[in-house]
Amino acid sequence: MENSYKYFQNKKCKYFPCHKYNGDFNCMFCFCPMYKLDNCPGNPSYIERGDKNIKDCSNCVFPHIPDNYDKIMEILRSEK
Repeated sequence: MENSYKYFQNKKCKYFPCHKYNGDFNCMFCFCPMYKLDNCPGNPSYIERGDKNIKDCSNCVFPHIPDNYDKIMEILRSEK
């Protein structure tokens, strides 16, 4: 894929790829903008730390799949 406003890949990043995924890996949402959402469309797990649950997205590739850009933008627009 070609870098654009919907897709960006940085193979020079020391963390690339940050998740295991076969296919075009989109780095556009390196930090997931849906992290704070309770009902994100990804597949997070939760780690219990005392009385807190910490969202663990290490096995989630939802924001890195190029076709999900429009879905993510729609979710972010609806959160306003």
